[in-house]
Amino acid sequence: MGASGDMLSGALLGLHPDPGAFIRRLNTLLGGKAETSLSEDKKCGIIGTHFTASINGYTEDEHTFDSLSKSDGHQSSVSEIMDLISSMELPERVRDDALSVYSLLAEAEGKVHGHTVENIHFHEIGTLDALADILSFCMLIYELAPDQILASPVHAGSGTVKCAHGILPVPAPATEILLRGIPWYTGDIPFELCTPTGAALLKHFVSSFGSMPVMTVEKTGIGTGSRDLETANILRAFLGNTIEQSESIIELKCNLDDMTGEELGFAMERLFEAGALDVYFTNISMKKCRPAVCLTCMCREEKREELLENIFKHTTTLGVREYVCSRHSLRRSSEVTETPSGEIRIKTSSGYGSVHTKAEFEDLAEIARSRNISLFEARELIKKA
Repeated sequence: MGASGDMLSGALLGLHPDPGAFIRRLNTLLGGKAETSLSEDKKCGIIGTHFTASINGYTEDEHTFDSLSKSDGHQSSVSEIMDLISSMELPERVRDDALSVYSLLAEAEGKVHGHTVENIHFHEIGTLDALADILSFCMLIYELAPDQILASPVHAGSGTVKCAHGILPVPAPATEILLRGIPWYTGDIPFELCTPTGAALLKHFVSSFGSMPVMTVEKTGIGTGSRDLETANILRAFLGNTIEQSESIIELKCNLDDMTGEELGFAMERLFEAGALDVYFTNISMKKCRPAVCLTCMCREEKREELLENIFKHTTTLGVREYVCSRHSLRRSSEVTETPSGEIRIKTSSGYGSVHTKAEFEDLAEIARSRNISLFEARELIKKA
């Protein structure tokens, strides 16, 4: 049911070992600017946790923020919000995460309204509500300390939403900008289900969006929304360990001591063309200390016969050894990122508690060629972007 700051925090509070103590610490940090609380809530018969932030005694659930915004008139600049977060006694990681999330929000609002980030202002009431949501989520992630964070495609809702600037389509323009690069859909529920705060939190923290991986779940947290709908208005967070998939592959090996480097290179080229997963040579010594190489060709079972034919055709071997083994691999994905130097494909590998990202070599090489710089310098340009 989409993602909002309060539902995300409610779901993670369901995973926390001591949610009551967490709320007390959070309220101390907020210093009276906002007061947070949690309560047991039920949606379509499912019990969950409802996280609430109240400002001046009012909550967003009571739909009073819009009227307060019109009567109060006070606004906070991005720099004021950043200074407020920086002044709080927070772990460095939490502070950096909260500042990054607010930067994403400010950049999205700037693009929508045609202003620079420095000229973006948030109304005081909405600022404090978002501050409570963002701080709570960043702190919860820090204390739960997951190895990686994955999420499903985002349900954005449909219809329209009333904002300070008028009635806007769902997803709101700032939300749509934040959701770029993230898979999302509208569905047929006529409400805003994904808020800008929720979208910014997902964009900053989630490493991969897609189907839930095979995993053993240890605990589930359920955050509830304020509306009662026909569909359960809940957001679930699962804490557990992924079970990575393995596959059986075949290694075909042979020793070669009478082929030139050019012939070996040609054989490798043809094996890759025939569908080998990998081909490599290892230096060895054979009878009478003759220098030689061991050719290893890795393939899936369905490619065995074709690759055997190619090995016998393109090498001088008289026999090939076969080994069946299990291969454990990371999940791989790729996305295009826009940088000042042009579009770059970023490859991500994740699994077994690890996440690795790497720029596509050919894209880096093209930047290096076009700018007449080294690959190292091109890589640094990408990092700065």
